[in-house]
Amino acid sequence: MTAEQFANELAQLKYRPVRSPRGPGEVSRNRSVFHFISRPFTFWDAQEVSHNVRVSFSGGQVSSLKDGKTGGKLTLVRLDPVLVGSFYPAHHEDRLLVQHHSVPPLLINTLIAIEDRGFESHHGIDPLAILRAMLANIRAGGVVQGGSTLTQQLVKNFFLNSDRTLQRKINEAIMALLLEAHYSKDEILEAYLNEVYLGQDGKRAIHGFGLASQFYFERPLNELSAEHIALLVAIVKGPSYYNPRRYGKRALERRNLVIDIMEDQQLISPKEARKILSRELGVSRYVPHSVNAYPAFMDLVRQQLRRDYREEDLTSEGLQIYSTLDPQVQYSLEQTIEQRIPRLEKERGLATGKLEAAAIVTAADSGEVLALTGGRKARYAGYNRALKARRQIGSLVKPAVFLTALERPGGYTLATLLDDRPLTYTAANGKVWSPRNYDREYHGDVPLYLALANSYNVATARLGMELGLGEVIDTLHKLGIDDGLKPYPSLLLGATEHTLLDVTRMYQTLASGGFRTPLRAINAVLSADKSPLQRYPLTVEPAINPGQSYLITTALQFAVQDGTGRALTRKLSPDLYIAGKTGTTDDLRDSWFAGYTGNHLAVIWLGRDDSQSSGLTGSTGALVVWGDLFQRINTSPLQPMMPDSIEWLKIDTANSLLANDGCRNTVELPFLIGSGPRQFAACATNQGQTRQKKSNWYQELFQ
Repeated sequence: MTAEQFANELAQLKYRPVRSPRGPGEVSRNRSVFHFISRPFTFWDAQEVSHNVRVSFSGGQVSSLKDGKTGGKLTLVRLDPVLVGSFYPAHHEDRLLVQHHSVPPLLINTLIAIEDRGFESHHGIDPLAILRAMLANIRAGGVVQGGSTLTQQLVKNFFLNSDRTLQRKINEAIMALLLEAHYSKDEILEAYLNEVYLGQDGKRAIHGFGLASQFYFERPLNELSAEHIALLVAIVKGPSYYNPRRYGKRALERRNLVIDIMEDQQLISPKEARKILSRELGVSRYVPHSVNAYPAFMDLVRQQLRRDYREEDLTSEGLQIYSTLDPQVQYSLEQTIEQRIPRLEKERGLATGKLEAAAIVTAADSGEVLALTGGRKARYAGYNRALKARRQIGSLVKPAVFLTALERPGGYTLATLLDDRPLTYTAANGKVWSPRNYDREYHGDVPLYLALANSYNVATARLGMELGLGEVIDTLHKLGIDDGLKPYPSLLLGATEHTLLDVTRMYQTLASGGFRTPLRAINAVLSADKSPLQRYPLTVEPAINPGQSYLITTALQFAVQDGTGRALTRKLSPDLYIAGKTGTTDDLRDSWFAGYTGNHLAVIWLGRDDSQSSGLTGSTGALVVWGDLFQRINTSPLQPMMPDSIEWLKIDTANSLLANDGCRNTVELPFLIGSGPRQFAACATNQGQTRQKKSNWYQELFQ
């Protein structure tokens, strides 16, 4: 992480820049050094306390982490997570549930002083308060004061309408008495704190002090100062009339009246009252709309939650859902697509606004979904192409064909020569199929790893027919493609439709070293009282033998180094040793690239919703976007652990026989022990030892 990325993270968390931090949520910065006080927060696995932290960055990473007071070393600090969205019912109410003990005492005492001074002593209704209100209203010749207790207000908000009829007031009083008989004062007050209406954000109704604090001040309740508390309590009387963003003057007058009462009730000192009366309202200029800043990702969260919870639970029970989203990676993905897609349209002479995109980024080892976009307008809550659009996947299917072959080590290795000469297949119904290569040429005998690296259609099709369509389909099932597979020869070249999520699941198995790992958008779910309801632990099951997994990843690294993905080596460091595969469908309708490094997998799709030609191959479209993305995010080299079953041999590229230093054109390839060629090429004049196990083969292979 760089200093700028960390600054962006703090900005998303609404940490406030100050000269010297004194309380949670405050930060000071001096170039690459940050001094901040973190917020306490309840995670699914532990309660995180507030820390006084000084952190320094250098060379794109954390260089020191110390206690901001003592200077002692800190080993681990967790920041409170970014709020990325919320689910709420059709009547558009939104709230951020708080518990009574977590609310600042000054807020509770001020609320009682303004709205219901007899709250602790009455039993639901306060006859004296009603009498005082009647006298005040008679003197004023209109309604200027109400006599409702907090309990009555809660009843009205929960169960009744706002009609001012005698019958409704009688019902309100009876229900208030019943509430007081069945619930404690603390329970009633907590319900009120979460239920009271405090503003409007478009169609979204702001309920409860927890959400109102974020809505008006962009900070949690426990970080509010006295003037902020006074304004929130002032708004209770009329959220629309005293809307501080629209009617600042009347809101200020009402807030100052509340401050006077706070002083009169000795909740604050006269000195503090004079001090805060001179301050402005302090409402943030930015209105934090949003309900869901990341709609495509939230679709996946909701999809996975529906497996475990009822819809009414998700919208009424106040669950806290901890997701796998990485805001830094998500932001990088959004910026990449927003900037690159218009450039591709312009450079390729494509119709403006027609080219669409979808992408998923995951953690290569765990299957956690780090970022997701369902269209070129990432924040648009519309059609989610990542989850719903079924498109032909083209050459992205080919690794499954070659993996099927490599699972027969007695017959196929990375060096096995495949026939890339004209092929004609006649089906039982008489239909003739004659696949052609993209370059319209044939290449004779080609080593298996190069046939995959260069995505030769004819060699792939012939290999798949020799192996059997059923065998290839079984491999696709093992990799994670569960449906939509029909045993037609065209399947071998990707004439099968799947969603981006399906493709990501397939390549996740390859990226994780052969383990099938469910894609996860959720880490844990907590109830409203912060108790864990469900954990979503990492689950893996072996899908591919480690040796074969190692071989197919090596072949996909050649695809990036020397094959259809080689444009990446000019854009990104060759030391990343990326594995990846391009995909292009007929008439250039779909442009795909799936690639992985040591810790990230990303699958990119570009195309048009009307299935007309996008004008882009996998190399000229999706691969370009992938490269832009990985220029923005910090990732690690792909250096999979070599299984004991693997040995490296030097091979003559002309005939795939054993070679040594006497041969001019050679390549080093991994083999399952005992499966490699036994015969030496003619150039190997000194037929010495060629077998070796290498720990630094990446550096030597890709120099």
